Amino acid sequence: MGIKLYFLDLSPPCRTVDLVVHHLGLKVEYINVNLLAGEHLQPEFIKINPTHTIPAIDNDGFILYESHAICAYLMSKYGKEDSLYPKDLYKRAKVDEQLHYSNELFALFKYITRPILYDNNTVVSEEKKKAVLEKYNVLERALAGQDYFAGNQLTIADLSNISFVPLYQVYVPLPKDKFPRLTGWISRCEQNITKYNEVNGKGLEALRNLILAKLNEK
Repeated sequence: MGIKLYFLDLSPPCRTVDLVVHHLGLKVEYINVNLLAGEHLQPEFIKINPTHTIPAIDNDGFILYESHAICAYLMSKYGKEDSLYPKDLYKRAKVDEQLHYSNELFALFKYITRPILYDNNTVVSEEKKKAVLEKYNVLERALAGQDYFAGNQLTIADLSNISFVPLYQVYVPLPKDKFPRLTGWISRCEQNITKYNEVNGKGLEALRNLILAKLNEK
C-alpha cells in the first residue's frame, strides 16, 4: 500500500513534507487536495483529517496529519541517518524548539495571506508589515554564530521555514545589508536542500505569483 500524501503544491506545509520525502528517497502516491476549491471540506477528506487541513499521510493505514509531526515520523521511521532530525536528545530538543517557533512564523504568514487569497483583501496594513519586520529581526538574531536555525546542520526546522519565510518579502523587503544572516540562510537552503527547486522553489514561486496577482486586482 505504501504512503499516500494528501498534498497541494501551493501549500508551504505540504512542501515541507515533500522535501523530507525527497531527502529520504521515498516513493509516495500524491493525492491532490485543492484548498481554493474547498476539497479539504468534503466529508471523505474530513474522515482522514477532522481538522480539514493538509498535508496528511496514510502509511499503510496509519493516518497522520500536521506537517511537523509527519516530518518527524518519516525521519524516525525511514531515516538511515539522522541529520535532519537528530536522535541526540539535546540536538533534537533544539530542532523541536525551532519547529514550535516555525508555527508562530507560519501563523503570521497565514494571518496576512488568507484575507488576500480568500477575501480579496488587497490592503496589507502597516501593523502587519511591522509584525513581519519584527520576525526578520528575530530570525536574524537566531542565526547568530550558526548557519541554520538549530545549529550548523540543516534540519527539518529549516525545511519548514524555507517553505514560506521567503514569501514575507512580498509584504516587506528583505535587504541583504540589514539582514545578512537571514538572506545567507535562504541561499544556503536553496543550494543544499535535495531537489530544492523542483520540490520547493516552483511551488514557492507559484504562491508568490498568486499573492501578487491578488494584490494587483482592482
